[in-house]
Amino acid sequence: MRQATKRGMSFVASDLALAGARRGDEELLRVIPHDNLPARLLDVVQALGHVSYEAFALGWEADNFVNGEHNLFNHQLVAYRAAQARLVRYRLAVGRAEITAEQQALDEQGQPVFNQTTGEPVMEGVVVQAVVDPLPEEIEQLVYEETTGEQTGTIMVPNPEVVRDDAERAAAQAVIDSTPVDVIAFAEAHEVGP
Repeated sequence: MRQATKRGMSFVASDLALAGARRGDEELLRVIPHDNLPARLLDVVQALGHVSYEAFALGWEADNFVNGEHNLFNHQLVAYRAAQARLVRYRLAVGRAEITAEQQALDEQGQPVFNQTTGEPVMEGVVVQAVVDPLPEEIEQLVYEETTGEQTGTIMVPNPEVVRDDAERAAAQAVIDSTPVDVIAFAEAHEVGP
């Protein structure tokens, strides 16, 4: 915000200088109405083309507010799309099934293979998504005696990979649940490919 204010003030100073204002005139130009201004400053006000410096500054503030709303919208849109992408991935504790598809067979040179008798393409099943086995919800952790350092047994603890995966999924779902309706509508109307 500070940089935007500095840029805005620099822009105003540049506009004032182009209109013939001198250093320090901006304070005089804040006065409304401009009836008591010297003729030189009235010429500056006329060259500026706005009612006053204050009106110009208020216009800039309104523009800055709109820019802030747009930035917030864009931030929410990016977060929403990232959360969607996270939830599409499979859950580690569930794993992922293998998916196969029929595809025309190719020979060693990469050319399509046809049945010599019928002329029909030779089809073969190919794996388009490999199976991923689920991770166990719990894993065995060794237990050691504090004083001697000897292993005394094992205990079952939540699998840290599954816990992390579930936490990421919960955070992504929270982002989706808190996303404003207008952002969701825009995201659905303007879907981006993978």
